Order: sequence, then structure tokens, then C-alpha cells
Amino acid sequence: MYDVITVGSSTIDVFANVESELIKIKTATHEEELIAYPSGSKLLIKELDFLTGGGGTNTAVVLSKLGLKVAYLGKLGSGSNSGLILKRLKKDKIEFIGVQSKKYHAGYSIILDSLEGDRTILAYKGANNYLELKEINLKKLKTKWFYFSSMIGKSYETLEKLSDYAVKNNIKIAFNPSNYLAEKGFSFLKKLLSNVTLLILNKEEATLLAGKGEFKDLIKLISDFGPEHVIITDGKRGAYTIDNNKLLHVYTLGNKPVETTGAGDVFASTVVAGMIKGKTIQDCLRMGAINSGFAIMEKGAKHGLLEYKKVSSMLKKNPPKIDKKKV
Repeated sequence: MYDVITVGSSTIDVFANVESELIKIKTATHEEELIAYPSGSKLLIKELDFLTGGGGTNTAVVLSKLGLKVAYLGKLGSGSNSGLILKRLKKDKIEFIGVQSKKYHAGYSIILDSLEGDRTILAYKGANNYLELKEINLKKLKTKWFYFSSMIGKSYETLEKLSDYAVKNNIKIAFNPSNYLAEKGFSFLKKLLSNVTLLILNKEEATLLAGKGEFKDLIKLISDFGPEHVIITDGKRGAYTIDNNKLLHVYTLGNKPVETTGAGDVFASTVVAGMIKGKTIQDCLRMGAINSGFAIMEKGAKHGLLEYKKVSSMLKKNPPKIDKKKV
């Protein structure tokens, strides 16, 4: 029996450190930051790092690091990149219960950093889009929780089917979608959301799904779609949820980011770990803030992660601030 099975993408992440400009555009209704490069120029890469990433494996590593028994379910290719992903899973004591295909390549991402530590990602999904239920050994799906990260194509249809399987087998589901799923709207996500125990999404995704509004209103609207618990993250400003008719706002540690790739994965999966360990929702939020606060201080989504003993110690000695307001 696993504590949690993560279902999602796996990639090779290439971090390219290139000289760039950060442009901010603000109108009466919209504000956006853009990374800019000179047109027609050849730019030298100062530093090139190859790491493994993807929502499915990122969260699996976080959960394993926090002392849980974890398996990863996804679809890999058959080349050397997939071999690197499997090697990293083994190193982190995560069992691979997914599928390998000779037909597709592994996922691949090129990550471009900005001046302020944020990033733009060029993502090739590859094999990640083609996971089918008929390929999965259902006998291996003995777990307390599923953690679903964003998947598209045939793989999203598989998430829907796995959510039905989870309900029938008393398995709880955590779901962390993406912009390209959230923008499809409630009608597209309805089946999956109705089966979800915990939904964690960022402010932009929440707005795409439920429209503009204050956090308390967004949380209430999205909760009506089916999830038992909804948490909305807001980058360096922290995260929000409603518990016992109170809006909770947990603050970040305020650490200066080196690189923010995977910070959302770290926060969300650490919250899930706290729930599995029976922590209160407030402590789960604090645990997520602690672990993600350290993860952003190193490059890559799997570096800088804390073990459960360290997170637990910081939770007791210096817990992140939480504001509470009646709703």
C-alpha cells in the first residue's frame, strides 16, 4: 500500500542562463511581464543545466523526501532521456508503475530565467500526452491518495477514469491543474472536479475557472464545483483557503528566489503530505510555505527540498504567519 501515487508528466528540464530584458506592460485592465531578447541576434548561453522535472515526478520527489511511500504513474519514452528520469526516481526511492513506449520521446522543457527570478518555459510534452487506462496495471494502484498534476490529450481522459476508480476504491484525490486546463472552463473539468478531495491552483488559474473576484469568492465558487477543499496560491504573496468559515492567508518565508520552477509543485505536494500525516489545514499551509520557501533558493524543482524532520522543526520553532478573517 502506497501513501500516495503521483500521476502526471515527467521531463528533462534544460535551464538556459541567457542575457535578457524584462518588459512590463500595464493597461487599464491588464498587467503582464515579458522576457525579451534582441531579434536576429545570436545569444551566448552563460550556463546550461540539465535536470529532471515535470509535475508528476517533481511532486513524487517532494512526497518521498517528506517520508511517505510513493509511486509515480506516467508515460515515458524509450530513449536515454527516459533513462535519466527513471534513474532519478530510483535514487529518490520512488517506484515507477507507469508505461514506457518506443513510439514517443520523453517530455522536454527549455527554461528561460528572467531578471527577477521568474521564468518562461518552452514545453514539449511528448509521451506524457498518451497515457491510457488500458496500459495501467490496476493491481498496483493500492494507495491512500492520488496526486494528479496537469495532463492533456489522452492522458487527461485517463485522469478522469482514474478519478472514478479512486471514488470506487475510497482513494482521496489531490489535483493541481494548469492554465491550459483551467482556461477550458468548468464544463470541461466538471467530471474530474466532482471527484476531487483537494484542489490547489494559482490565482490566474482560479480566475480562468471562476472569473474575477476576491479570494474568498473564488474559493466559494470553485468549491461549488465539487472539491472538498480549495487552496489558491498567489506567488510571493502566499496562499489562501477557507476553513470553518474563516479565510486563511498564509505568508511566504520571504526568501529571495534563485529560480521559481516547480515552487507550486513543492507547495501543493507538501500540503498533501501534511494532510496524509493528519495535520490541521493551517499547519498544512505552513508546511507548504516552508518547503517551497527553501526550494526557490536553488535551481530546479528537486533541489533545496527539506525532509519532514526539518519541516516539522521549523513548524514548531518559527511557523509562517497566517491571517484569519471571517467570511
